[in-house]
Amino acid sequence: MLFEQASRLKVRFDTVIGMLAVEDLWDLPLTARGDKVSLDQIAIFLNKQVKEDAEESFVKTAQKKDKILDVMFELVKHIINVKIDEEEVAKLKADNKVKKQRLVNILATKEDEELVGKSADEIKQLINELS
Repeated sequence: MLFEQASRLKVRFDTVIGMLAVEDLWDLPLTARGDKVSLDQIAIFLNKQVKEDAEESFVKTAQKKDKILDVMFELVKHIINVKIDEEEVAKLKADNKVKKQRLVNILATKEDEELVGKSADEIKQLINELS
């Protein structure tokens, strides 16, 4: 629904590197240093604009002036959350790969220890079985 709204409203993000479409946001890093554009920077800017956009009143409910601004902010937050989730999954996979390799190495060491503990006759028999 959110992406449908964005496409119907023809949402574009004005950044220091130019106008970006919604699909361009997926290519941005979560954070960046210097003059690089990041999702975090865009979200911070949009958050400030959303707060400034709210009319303050103690009598009536605050109204938002700009629906496009709300959609833009929600889009950026959604993409940030998806990218954070993807990074966590990738990190977990990498950690599991390292652990698996360690376990394979330990298993090889244990198997070697088991073979070293065999008698000469048992080792000869194993060699003959492999021939």
